[in-house]
Amino acid sequence: MVDKMDNEEAVAFFKKCMVDDPGMSTAVAAIQTLLEFMNQNSAETLSELRENLKEVIEVLNKTEGSVTSISSGCELFLRFITLASLDNPDFQECKRVLVERGQLYLKRAASARKKIAKLCDSFIKDGATILTHSRSRVVLEILKMATEQKKRFNVYVTESAPDKSGCVMHDQLKQFGIPSTVILDSAVGYMMEKVDLVLVGAEGVVESGGIINKVGTYQMAVMTKAYSGSCVESHPMVDYTPPSYITLLFTDLGVLTPSAVSDD
Repeated sequence: MVDKMDNEEAVAFFKKCMVDDPGMSTAVAAIQTLLEFMNQNSAETLSELRENLKEVIEVLNKTEGSVTSISSGCELFLRFITLASLDNPDFQECKRVLVERGQLYLKRAASARKKIAKLCDSFIKDGATILTHSRSRVVLEILKMATEQKKRFNVYVTESAPDKSGCVMHDQLKQFGIPSTVILDSAVGYMMEKVDLVLVGAEGVVESGGIINKVGTYQMAVMTKAYSGSCVESHPMVDYTPPSYITLLFTDLGVLTPSAVSDD
């Protein structure tokens, strides 16, 4: 019999997922953790199980990393697995169904990156100069796919203070033979004249169609729109970019305009 996984063990499992697969997103790692927790949890009712899951999510949100990705991914996970009512009086059977739904959701989440890359592919033109901010696994996947199709392009990556995650992105681009240059965050306005396309990731998409992403995304969007018509402990790690500065959202559900998010 499997012992019950407590909150501390859940955090350890989450961190192990990230170490074992550096390419895994924090949201997917969190969902895998919730699935493992569900399998081992000793709850005897659906309401108790849900409360236990919420408690684990709260603990995961306090770990280092992307809080927005973890919270939004877990919230969607909970909604998905409990979307339909479970009328079976046998709790263990209900739990089995919930785990199956969770595994289906995890499979969909894990495949979302490639779906988004395919949707974005036609927007990457041969000879383009692309600007991106910080490190985004989705943007990396998009650029990898474009390279595999023999498209030639150049990438500028912001250094992305305070953690300099843009330097990590630069190293990853080099591994795939993608020409890239790291620029200072303050140089975005200066470089904008050379840029054909701006691509950034998103830790979350809010109902209005705006996005939550690494701090600096908003000012990049403002500069892009205008051109086309510190202390580490207290430095904010994300900011909000209003939908008015976003042209298209490439998602696993398709290419959406910001207004389409609230419509759906």
